[in-house]
Amino acid sequence: MYNANKPTDADLPSTRQLLKSTGIAVAVATGLLVTVVMPAEYGVDPTRVGSLFGLTEMGRIKVSLAAEAQAEEIAETTPAAGGVAPPVAATAATAAPTPAGAASAAPAGLRSDRTVLTLAPDEGAEIKLVMEAGATARFTWTSSGGRINYDTHADRPGTPYYGYNKGSAERVEDELTAAFTGSHGWFWRNRTGQPVTITLVTEGAYSEIKRVV
Repeated sequence: MYNANKPTDADLPSTRQLLKSTGIAVAVATGLLVTVVMPAEYGVDPTRVGSLFGLTEMGRIKVSLAAEAQAEEIAETTPAAGGVAPPVAATAATAAPTPAGAASAAPAGLRSDRTVLTLAPDEGAEIKLVMEAGATARFTWTSSGGRINYDTHADRPGTPYYGYNKGSAERVEDELTAAFTGSHGWFWRNRTGQPVTITLVTEGAYSEIKRVV
């Protein structure tokens, strides 16, 4: 029978070598966490490396899809509140925001817009207002084809998702107060099985209204 030789103390790694190897392993793991895991799973990209490889967008889509799934679950188990609005995720709709043409009637420092979107079955759309922290905007949105899933939320660099409210409704009228300076608005998903038209009317302290998805 062959007996392996027992290693001597000289053959074993020293404490210094073990600490060095451990430090390298920790550094590599931390680098992967920041450059790969955080962008790909959570849409957070402090180093901007994830954006170069498309990982950040993938992570943001994952976060949005998770939020949408949660909104649908809430919508199935609770009645429509008919009064508040918050966040969701992404696909394309068939219309882009159009100015309301009524901004001149708003008080100084405020603006107003009317945006119309047409969504095919299972399509989604997202509209955001660019707002300063503490600014408010009144809004009303209606669906022409019955209740649809909605998610009112916000984002900014370093904060890919901040939820205000979500659920399922045919019409929501409320006031949105910006929790921080960034983009604040709505995501809708049409699960009715028929095309629907969403009409969004906004008025308040925001500098821009934009179509995100």
